[in-house]
Amino acid sequence: MTAVEPGPGTTTFCDRCGAPAGEGDHARCARERELEPPRFCPECARRMVVQVDPFGWTARCSRHGTCSSAAVER
Repeated sequence: MTAVEPGPGTTTFCDRCGAPAGEGDHARCARERELEPPRFCPECARRMVVQVDPFGWTARCSRHGTCSSAAVER
């Protein structure tokens, strides 16, 4: 579900809603992520800057860098 792999010892967050991934039901988030890019960083839950173009998307966290649809599709 996450586009960016978290580092060791970090808490992971849902990249769709920003809530802790281990808490609650994220089934709806998973369904929505099939069609849309991530909105929150899975490492720190910060809102990411997302750019969508005809060829895919890129999402940038100010602390953890950039991920893209090209990296997820590999």
